[in-house]
Amino acid sequence: MIHAPKICVVGSINMDMTIQTRQMPRQGETVLGQSFALYPGGKGANQAVAATRLGAKVTMIGAVGEDEFGVTLRKHLQGEGIHTDGVIKNSEQSTGVANIILSEGDNRIIVAPGANAAVTEEVIDRHENIIQQSDIILLQLEIPLTTVAYAVKKAKQYHIPVVVNPAPYQHLPKEIIQDTTYFTPNEMEAEAMKKEAASSSIKDKMVVTLGSEGVHFYEDNMKKKVHSYSVPVKDTTGAGDTFNGAFVTQLAQGETLSRAIHFANAQLHYQSRKWGHKQACQQ
Repeated sequence: MIHAPKICVVGSINMDMTIQTRQMPRQGETVLGQSFALYPGGKGANQAVAATRLGAKVTMIGAVGEDEFGVTLRKHLQGEGIHTDGVIKNSEQSTGVANIILSEGDNRIIVAPGANAAVTEEVIDRHENIIQQSDIILLQLEIPLTTVAYAVKKAKQYHIPVVVNPAPYQHLPKEIIQDTTYFTPNEMEAEAMKKEAASSSIKDKMVVTLGSEGVHFYEDNMKKKVHSYSVPVKDTTGAGDTFNGAFVTQLAQGETLSRAIHFANAQLHYQSRKWGHKQACQQ
């Protein structure tokens, strides 16, 4: 029987406010939308859901506000089977939200972090046992960067591998660059990371998702590519989160880098075909 990996996701929990329109508004322009919906989201929560649906035992460390969105999102995570012992309720800030505009298979996203900013180093200390007992740690950059660095430090202390999805991109301190096991940037984030002082030394840590162009990575000092699958695109929101959830699940089960990437790439496109990206990651 395959061991169900224990994954700790330290990251954001948002309510996504999504509007569908036939054309993206230009600066100063008002356009009419076709539909509006609320979806549980946040890069951290999306990735936790993806990993849970693939059989991992996932515990989330994050924060929501003491408001209606916060109640809804905690119930959503629990309904997915995610352990929420590490999800705190913050009375001073509202639950994080993301405003998402969808048009012609593309999106534009603005995130207001809200309570996600309350995921501090003290919260990590309070739930250190969760990190200590995990097979792998998954982080993103929708929580304070100082907290990301501290969580990476804690994981290193317990010799636990760490995957950082560097989105939305920020300048990374050298401690994160040195101690992270793998980074999973998209093409734009990978370009930004090339400007980092230590970027030349971490190419073997880079797993770059390229949308329809597949995934690039290095193995045995050779650059390799996993090609994407051709599927009808309904919505790209959460696509990278599905990849990350699948990727860390495979790594935590002891799969090689190459096999984990192939699985995550195939799983992403399978879920896209079955549910559409938003349905796969967020509903």
